Amino acid sequence: MKRPLVFPLDRNATKEAAEMADFYDETLGFTPNSLFTMMHRPRISDAFMEMNKAVMENKGRVTSGLKRLLAYLSSKTAGCRYCEAHAIRAAERYGSEQDKLNHIWEYKTYEAFTDAERVVFDFAIAASSVPNQVDDSIADNLRKHWDDGEIVEILGVVALFGYLNRWNDSMGTHLEEPAAEDGVKYLEKLGWSRGKHQY
Repeated sequence: MKRPLVFPLDRNATKEAAEMADFYDETLGFTPNSLFTMMHRPRISDAFMEMNKAVMENKGRVTSGLKRLLAYLSSKTAGCRYCEAHAIRAAERYGSEQDKLNHIWEYKTYEAFTDAERVVFDFAIAASSVPNQVDDSIADNLRKHWDDGEIVEILGVVALFGYLNRWNDSMGTHLEEPAAEDGVKYLEKLGWSRGKHQY
């Protein structure tokens, strides 16, 4: 793409945009351009922010770090390079172990990952595929390790990033430098690049 489909608002364009920027500066280190694009219709950005907070809230064993790693795998499966970089950055900021960040695509065999994590990642990839590939085998394996509430949390992350993957790839959202740096750091060796998200 020669330019984003819609340019994001400036962070100081409205009071709501400024408040949103302050929140994300604290949690992610910068405000994603995708949210400034959603701010063209503030109810959309407000609804997204509420959903994001609800999905990413910690309730127990589905940790912040695990949620961000499964968000990365979901985004990689969907092909959104913008969200891949954001998710891997968030995984680092929210406590994913360095070893797991470096070996995420070896999760099926790499010793740092537990069986419970492996089934989450298998599910994330299957649920993010088009057509959907969740079958009885994947569902049964997930139920062996996680209760109903935890499964709802896990699928909540996949669904949230399904929205973000389509938003950012269709919008051609410009990738911010901090996320791009983490994309290079963790993902370039796996073939990642900014793709359409660079202008």
